[in-house]
Amino acid sequence: MSNSRGRFGQHGGQYMPETLMNAVIELEEAYNHYKDDPEFNRELTELFNEYAGRPSRLYYAEKLTKELGGAKIYLKREDLNHTGSHKINNVLGQALLAKKMGKTRLIAETGAGQHGVATATAAALLDMECVVFMGEEDTKRQALNVYRMKLLGSEVIPVKTGTATLKDAVSEAMREWTNRIDDTHYCLGSVMGPHPFPTIVRDFQAVISREIKQQMLEKEGRLPDVVMACVGGGSNAMGTFYNFIEDKDVRLIGCEAAGRGVDTFETAATIATGRLGIFHGMKSYFCQDKYGQIAPVYSISAGLDYPGIGPEHAWLHDIGRAEYVPVTDDEAVNAFEFLSRVEGIIPAIESSHAVAHAMKIAPTMDKDKIIVITVSGRGDKDCAAIARYRGEEIYE
Repeated sequence: MSNSRGRFGQHGGQYMPETLMNAVIELEEAYNHYKDDPEFNRELTELFNEYAGRPSRLYYAEKLTKELGGAKIYLKREDLNHTGSHKINNVLGQALLAKKMGKTRLIAETGAGQHGVATATAAALLDMECVVFMGEEDTKRQALNVYRMKLLGSEVIPVKTGTATLKDAVSEAMREWTNRIDDTHYCLGSVMGPHPFPTIVRDFQAVISREIKQQMLEKEGRLPDVVMACVGGGSNAMGTFYNFIEDKDVRLIGCEAAGRGVDTFETAATIATGRLGIFHGMKSYFCQDKYGQIAPVYSISAGLDYPGIGPEHAWLHDIGRAEYVPVTDDEAVNAFEFLSRVEGIIPAIESSHAVAHAMKIAPTMDKDKIIVITVSGRGDKDCAAIARYRGEEIYE
């Protein structure tokens, strides 16, 4: 899908300070070597199966289907993975790669904390040092995950600059990487940043769509009509879409965080409101102010409030292969509660954005149509925040 130097159409590339070019070149060479190495792939598959609990279930949500009264709905249960989200797929791959490169220390950014927890987990397993950068605002919203990271032996550094959220955590992690290239690998958590990160993260997350395809053929004897996932930077959505890109009859839908609405400044819906720019080492679409500065974004979901989107998603949008739809806080919270009550599955508030859009489109589709929603993570971490959103008193 990409050409040389990680371009996806006009998007992608390597917009890096000179101090980091050697690190990304070293990473690219190592990845190109190990991605086809039988021993590396055997070790990674073993970690996926024995440690992370793959393959994850493809669950027919019969009650949800009945309630909505239209298309059949399947849930790809990434929430059942070890650590509770899809993030472990990419982290196990990158941590194993870093180990092969002789690195002894992992650093990571995190928003909702799921990527941070996954990185801290892999570091503990592979006996590596770990430092996670997290926006100070997010450390308050996701206090449980902060504790989990520390429990796993990781240091968590609250980032107080800018909006003190995910974009600032990324900036701080990149800054730290320039100081410690020799022994440190930056374990980037989404399909964003400079080449080769968007490709590496996509390839490790593509296990999601590979499994969906196989499981759908086993269960239904055919491919689904719609495959959908929430999108922030876009790692779970890219993993969900990737093996379906050539299957033109399968609709790909990414659900962005609209926050309080795309007509307000309190939104993180990049495709709906952003424009072309360069940030965090890549060319893609970003939410910007009238002066072209990266705009502060907002979402109830700490994992989706990134002001940009991965370059391959931007390209899929440009060529019309994937659709990107905005979903508001209100819609996501309703879906969070609805799926919990109907199926006894509490989804992450990130994943709830995809559930919300399925609740809109499923009733308009025929009963013989099939939708697959990737539930990217579980919602324990969000219960206190949603209770507060609903005005309930909560004791943590």
